[in-house]
Amino acid sequence: MPVPPRRPPQLRGRVFRGTWAMAAGVLSEDQLRSQAWRRLRRDVYADAELPVDHRLIARGVSLVMPGAAALGGRTAAVLWGLDDLASPADPVEVVVAPGTRWTPGPGVRVRSAPLTGDVVRDGPWLRWTDRVRTAVDLVRRDDGDESVVLLDRLVAARVVQLDEVRTAVAGLPRCRGSAAARRTAGLADGLAESPPETRLRLLLHRSGLPLPVAQFEVRAGGQFVARVDFAWPERRLAVEYDGAWHGDPQQFARDRGRLNRLAAAGWRVHFVTREDMRRPEIVLAGVAAALER
Repeated sequence: MPVPPRRPPQLRGRVFRGTWAMAAGVLSEDQLRSQAWRRLRRDVYADAELPVDHRLIARGVSLVMPGAAALGGRTAAVLWGLDDLASPADPVEVVVAPGTRWTPGPGVRVRSAPLTGDVVRDGPWLRWTDRVRTAVDLVRRDDGDESVVLLDRLVAARVVQLDEVRTAVAGLPRCRGSAAARRTAGLADGLAESPPETRLRLLLHRSGLPLPVAQFEVRAGGQFVARVDFAWPERRLAVEYDGAWHGDPQQFARDRGRLNRLAAAGWRVHFVTREDMRRPEIVLAGVAAALER
């Protein structure tokens, strides 16, 4: 009968250096090669029961990066809670101080930039850029509307406050990405509840149509009726992004009840779907026609 792999309690749920485990007498070389442990990179292992995600890969990189370095960019955003911003296959982003020489091996993207007090720590090894620094670094990348989408996400997830980012980018010296950062911070509003809502808002704002109010609360007789994605209150017109069909009967009933309450309050609702967004001209024509009615 095969002997189960050795899994010392002090290594369960952990990421660790293989050389340390052997030097400390916790594991032998043969035990380190067992199915109990997953090799993440050279001399870096993890408990095989841990899920393989970008966060786990980043924890492994943190054990071998220079002492003054910090995880940054999308990797830092993942550590702040936006787990879907990077997959296990995406490179781990590391910020090192200028003049630092380091050959990290595959799966790591290194950027040189000053690191002062804008770094947070979790234990002796895991270090990443703080909330504002993470957001500013990301919006300095000129990804057009997708930078605005990302900043809206960071604000909506309460990773950072929009006014903090605007203040930080306003203080940036003229440097690579500073103009893009200021443009992005100016276009974001932090109100969107999904990336398509941000994209729809930007489309409407560039259209020449009357500007809507985002995340507007509809009230009737002083009572809350519904919150709508975009509204022209004087025309009692709402535009809603509808990205998914609700197969849950209870959700379907709630949606219909919400629409009935809006209709009873004298509001019209125009829906924009994911398929519609593939043809912006159709979206704008539909909203324009709704505004004219």
